Amino acid sequence: MAGGFAKDGAVQEQIDASIEDAIQRARSKLPRGESLRDCEECGTTIPAARRKAVPGVRLCVICQEAEDAQQATTAGYNRRGSKDSQLR
Repeated sequence: MAGGFAKDGAVQEQIDASIEDAIQRARSKLPRGESLRDCEECGTTIPAARRKAVPGVRLCVICQEAEDAQQATTAGYNRRGSKDSQLR
């Protein structure tokens, strides 16, 4: 039940919108196109098995792990909160 000036279901709509944003963000980060033979970051050769397993790969395993760790520290923030209903 929503209170204040928010309509019924406003909180669920906000949750759904946040999830949809996260899905779109994840899809935009998926590799596309031809895999690189050499890592964009360090220049080491990307193994053929990795290039075959992850089409469009741009980073070696070590650089990918470092990027994933850095992205985990900068997690998304719910910016769709309304004046009447803030998810924290």
